[in-house]
Amino acid sequence: MTPRRAPAERQRDPERTKAKILEAAKAEFGAKGYAAARVSDIADRAGVNKQLISYYFGGKEGLYNELTASGYRNNSAITDPATPLAEVLRQFVFVGPSDRDAARLFVWENLEDSDVGFDAQREFMQRQVEYMRARQAAGDFPDDLDPGFLLLALISTASAPFAFARVARAATGLDPTSPEFTEAYAEQMTRLVKQLAK
Repeated sequence: MTPRRAPAERQRDPERTKAKILEAAKAEFGAKGYAAARVSDIADRAGVNKQLISYYFGGKEGLYNELTASGYRNNSAITDPATPLAEVLRQFVFVGPSDRDAARLFVWENLEDSDVGFDAQREFMQRQVEYMRARQAAGDFPDDLDPGFLLLALISTASAPFAFARVARAATGLDPTSPEFTEAYAEQMTRLVKQLAK
């Protein structure tokens, strides 16, 4: 006879369940984008009933908003105003390979260009522009460069191995998902940004 589980063991762990849903959502949205991702597929990946997504997040849009907002919160720590621009770009180059689902999600959300999740992205980017202004004042790049446009160029640069994986492989002969590529690419991007300060 199998012993009965204690009531505490049968109780749901809401934080663990939410974390599983967010991880599954990151993989699903990263693979398909917001528009094509389905709540039932996210629930299947997480191993939960799809009604829990509505219960915890208010549905697909609420889940997406929470997922993207948490991603931007995590990345905000990289841009301390005292950290030189070259070092920040280097760190961002390593963000994608460390979390490929998040990197793909970032590319998808910009390809789809919808309003879903845009508030979190706008707030994050405004903070990044302020960081760029601080680094411009510190001499990391010339006064005649616009911080917002330079930020756009550098984010595109850091995202290139995921957004243009075939181009990266063709141009360098390296697998853009390999540690060798990431290290070499980060080094080259650091050198490029340091040239701006000369």
